[in-house]
Order: sequence, then C-alpha cells, then structure tokens
Amino acid sequence: MFGFSLARTTYLNIGTYSKDAAPGEWYWYKSGHSRIGVILHLATVIPAGLLMVFQFIPLIRKKCLIFHRINGYIVTILLLLGTAAAFMIMRRSFGGAVSTQASVGLLGVMVVVSLGMAMYNIKRLQIEQHRAWMLRTMFYCGTIITLRLIMIIAAQLMPLASNYYSVMRCDMIATLTNPRQFRKSYPQCFTQNGTTDGWIPVVANFSQDAVTVGAALELGYSMAIWLALFLHVVGVELYLNLTPAETERLRMVSYEKQLEAGYKHPGSAGITVDRWGDSAAWEPTQAKGDR
Repeated sequence: MFGFSLARTTYLNIGTYSKDAAPGEWYWYKSGHSRIGVILHLATVIPAGLLMVFQFIPLIRKKCLIFHRINGYIVTILLLLGTAAAFMIMRRSFGGAVSTQASVGLLGVMVVVSLGMAMYNIKRLQIEQHRAWMLRTMFYCGTIITLRLIMIIAAQLMPLASNYYSVMRCDMIATLTNPRQFRKSYPQCFTQNGTTDGWIPVVANFSQDAVTVGAALELGYSMAIWLALFLHVVGVELYLNLTPAETERLRMVSYEKQLEAGYKHPGSAGITVDRWGDSAAWEPTQAKGDR
C-alpha cells in the first residue's frame, strides 16, 4: 500500500495524471464535475494510502498513542472524501459500465460502513472490534491494487482466447489516434457530412494501439474489481480467524478500560457477537490484560 501510493504521488499534479491515465480516461475527466472528482480523489486517497500504514506499526501504537489517534482521524477523513470523489467519477471510470458502477459503489459503501463500525467501537472502548473493522477497511481499500494486477493480466490474455469488444465513443477514439488512422480504422464513425458521431465496437487488444488497449482495460476492469474484492473480503476474514489470541488479548484490554469507565457491559460495550447475536456471553479469562 505504501509503495503503491508513493509511486503515485506525482498524480497530485493533475497534469501528470492526464498524461499517464489509461487510454480514454482523460477524455471524461478533463472537465466538469468529473474533473473535480478525480482531483479530489487523487488528493485524498494517495495521502491516505501513505498514512494508513503507520496505523499498523505496533511501536507507534504503544509509544506514540497521540500520533496514532490523530493520524487515524486524518486517514478517516481522507478516505471519506476519497470515497465521495469515487462516487463522482464512477459513471465514467473505465467505460462506466453498470457492472463497474455497481462494484465501485459497493466498495465505497463497504469502506464507509467499516470505518463507521471502527469509529463507533473505539468510542465504546471495544478495542478488538476496532482492530477488526479497521483491518477490514484497509483490506477493502487494498482492492484497488490487486484489481490492477488482475486487469492487466486479463487484458493481455484476451486476444489469446477470442475476440472481445468494448463499445467506445467515436469522439473519444479520435483523441487517441491521428486523423488519418482514425478515418482508416474506424470508418463507421463518419457520417455523410464527414463528422464523428455515436458509439462503435472496438476490439480489445493490449498490444495493438491506444484505442484497443483502452478497450481491453475497460473490459478487464469490471471483471477485475469484482474478483479482487472477493479475494480481499475473504482474505481479511481468514486473517481475523487465524489471530484469535490477539483478539482475546485486546478484548481483555477492552474489558479493563470499560470497567474503569463504568460501562454497563464491560468487555461487550461495543458491537460484539454475544450482545447482538446468539453467542454465549463473554467472560474475562484473566485478571489483567497485557497492555
């Protein structure tokens, strides 16, 4: 996450991003609310990706708790703003197919809900649940990295399997090629008056030219984000289930803090399965948690 975000700090300059964006992306982002959305998205998620890593360094949590808290609030605000910006641009992101919009929307909702759960639990001093929900949030955010790997691999494999096509706007295609090549390769775009109009199918080929590369990435993105999201959702739950000792240790810390604060259900003052589900009531297993 840190390396991915660090490599994209140059995108804080929107001019640099406009040159490096996937073929066809800048056509939609160059003006209007989409431009505002992509600028806000880059200006928030890149710093968030750099800062969130420090939240999981044990030394910082133990020795610099104030930094951990302040940094946590900063990351939360940045992620909320970045998610709002993602909603602004998802209509056109990598073609803006309905499946793409649904996946981006679902990912955004999952991040916001997880952040909300994490913040509520830490306010209730339910530390092990705060840990679990913050881990979920960061795993969900990491989807954006994994999907790029899947998307590029899929785009390169498409020509080997069969001919796949993506529907692209003619005037967008015109921005990705020279006029002569445009007229030769895409005559369907020209009317009797010689103007470009409408949408046409474009073959997906990652090794041909900018237009076909853009088509391949558009097709691969909608598949890749769903697959990456599945991997990250399963991955974080697997990790949480493989670390029950840490969960129990932090619950004992929660119990002590909630007992000192005078909470009615120490150890279960937040959102825990024994209060909201059918699990047996939790009981402290040791007299003092390991801080």
